[in-house]
Amino acid sequence: MSKTGTNLPAGPQKMTPSEAFVETMAANKVTDIFGIMGSAFMDAMDIFAPAGIRLIPVVHEQGAAHMADGYSRVSGRHGVVIGQNGPGVSNCVTAIAAAYWAHSPVVMITPETGTMGMGLGGFQEANQLPMFAEFTKYQGHVNNPKRMAEYTGRCFDRAMSEMGPTQLNIPRDYFYGEIEVEIPQPHRLDRGPGGEKSLDEAAELLANAKFPVIISGGGVVMADGMKECQAFAERLGAPVVNSYLHNDSFPASHPLWCGPLGYQGSKAAMKLISQADVVVALGSRLGPFGTLPQHGMDYWPKNAKIIQIDADNKMLGLVKKISVGICGDAKEAAIALTKRLAGKTLVCDATKTERAKTIATEKAAWEKELDEWTHERDPFSLDMIEEQKKEKTPTGGHYLHPRQVLRELEKAMPADVMVSTDIGNINSVANSYLRFERPRSFLAPMSFGNCGYALPTIIGAKAAAPERPAIAYAGDGAWAMSMVEILTAVRHDIPVTAVVFHNRQWGAEKKNQVDFYNRRFVAGELDSPSFAGMAKSMGAEGIVVDELDQVGPALKKAVEMQMKEGKTCVVEIMCTRELGDPFRRDALSKPVRFLDKYKDYV
Repeated sequence: MSKTGTNLPAGPQKMTPSEAFVETMAANKVTDIFGIMGSAFMDAMDIFAPAGIRLIPVVHEQGAAHMADGYSRVSGRHGVVIGQNGPGVSNCVTAIAAAYWAHSPVVMITPETGTMGMGLGGFQEANQLPMFAEFTKYQGHVNNPKRMAEYTGRCFDRAMSEMGPTQLNIPRDYFYGEIEVEIPQPHRLDRGPGGEKSLDEAAELLANAKFPVIISGGGVVMADGMKECQAFAERLGAPVVNSYLHNDSFPASHPLWCGPLGYQGSKAAMKLISQADVVVALGSRLGPFGTLPQHGMDYWPKNAKIIQIDADNKMLGLVKKISVGICGDAKEAAIALTKRLAGKTLVCDATKTERAKTIATEKAAWEKELDEWTHERDPFSLDMIEEQKKEKTPTGGHYLHPRQVLRELEKAMPADVMVSTDIGNINSVANSYLRFERPRSFLAPMSFGNCGYALPTIIGAKAAAPERPAIAYAGDGAWAMSMVEILTAVRHDIPVTAVVFHNRQWGAEKKNQVDFYNRRFVAGELDSPSFAGMAKSMGAEGIVVDELDQVGPALKKAVEMQMKEGKTCVVEIMCTRELGDPFRRDALSKPVRFLDKYKDYV
C-alpha cells in the first residue's frame, strides 16, 4: 500500500466495506484523522496504519473537529474527523459549524447505530443526519455496504467543490461483509474566472474609477491567489484591505496593504475604503459583521459601485447591493481583470502617486495611534486600571494593559507564523495587531464565534505544517473550555505555543453589563489557579508574565522551545480588567422595567 494514496489496479475487486472505505480515503491522500477510538468503526480503524493513515486521539471530540478545521485551512486539503456513534458524534456539532463558516473542507465521518437496532432506542442511538444538516454542504448516508466507496468518494469530492464540511454517515454494521467494488478516483473542479460579460463590465467600471479599493477576502486565501491579487492591486494602485478575520489575505509588508475591516480593525483601512468610488470584493461574501461601523466610523461607502467576486453564486449581492457580480475563482478572476486592464489607460493612472501618499499617510497615522493607545480610556477601564495599581499579581508583579501586551507580541512574532485566536474581548482587540506575510496563517472561528476554538485548531494546523511556528491566543474563559487538549499536543508530539490572557473575567459579555446594566455583574467573574501551572501538570511548559518587558522574550522563548525542542508551552499573561469596545453597540437595548421589585434594575 502506498503511503500517499491507493495503488490498487483499476477495475472492480473483492474487498470488505472497511477496506473500500479506507482505500477511498487513501485515494484522497488522507494521512491524518482526528478523533477518539470507538467500537463503531473499529474494523476500519484496524487497517488505518497499513494504509498510511494516522489516527490522532484527542481529549474531546469537539477538539478533534476543530483540529480537522485547522488542518484543512493550513494545508488546503481535507481535514478528517471521526467519532463514536451518538455522543462522540454529537460532541462535534459546534466545531463543524465553525468549519462551515470558515469554508473548510472538513469530512465528518459519523458511524451510526446498526441497521437492526435503529428506532429501538438502543445504546448510543441518535438520528445523526439532522444534527449536521445546518452546517454541512453535503450529507452522504451509506444505505448499502456496496455503496461504501461511492459515498465516501462523493463526500471528499463535495467538500472540495462546495468549499465546506460534508458528513459521511455509516451504519456500523455496514463496515462488514464482502463486496465487489472499484475505488473511485478524486474529482477536482477546475474553477474559472467567471463569465466574460461580467468580467468585461467589471473592467469597464475599474477603467473609469477614480479611487478603487480592493477587499481581499478568504476566497483569495482558499484560491492561493495572493500574488495575483497583489498584481491586480499594483495595476490599479489601489489600497487593499483585508476582509474581517482574513488578515492573511494580503502581505502586510506591501505598500498597498492597509489592514482589516470589521470589529477592532484598521482605521487606515476604514478611512481609505470610505473614499472609494469602486470597491472590488475579491473572494468575499461581504459578511454583515465585517462591514459594521467601528471606531465611531460608519465607513462603508454608500455611493460606491461594488464589484463582488465569489465562487458561490448565492453570495453575490446577498449582503450589499452590487453593480457587478462575478461567479468565479478569486485567483483566476484577478488574473482575468488584470489582463483586461493591461493595455488600457485608466482614469486612476493619473493619481497613482497621489493616492500612494494618501495610503502611506493613513497607515502611518494608524500606527502612531496604536503606539500611543496604551490602554482603554472608557470610565470603567480607567476605574479598573486605578484599582489594580494597588494590586500585585500572585507572583508579585503588575497587571498589564492588554493593548501594550498585544503590541509587544506583534513585535516578537516569528516569521512564517500561524496564529489562531479565540473569541473574547482581548482576542478581538488583537485584530488591530495581527499581520501576516503569507496566506493560510490566520485562523479564527469566523461568524460562528465559539469559545474554545484556538488551541485545538492550532494543534490541527501544526499537524498539517509541523515546520511552521504555531501560536494560539485565548482569554481565560475561552481557554478553560479546551485547555485539556494540551494533553493531545504533549501525548502526540504536536508542539504548539499558547498565549493565555488572564484577566479573571468573561470580558466580551461583561462589557455589555458595563454599557447596558450599570455594572451589575452576573456570572462574569472568573477566579482560576495558574494556567501555566496547569500546563506543567499536563506535561507542557509554562511561563507567567507580569512585567511588560517580559512579554516579547517569553513568546520568543516559548516558540524556541516549540521549534527546537518540540515542547508545548503556555504563556500566561496577567492582564488588567480593562475592556475594549463591544462586539456591536446595536446588539442590546437599554433595559426597561415595569414591576416595582425591578425598578432599580435599569
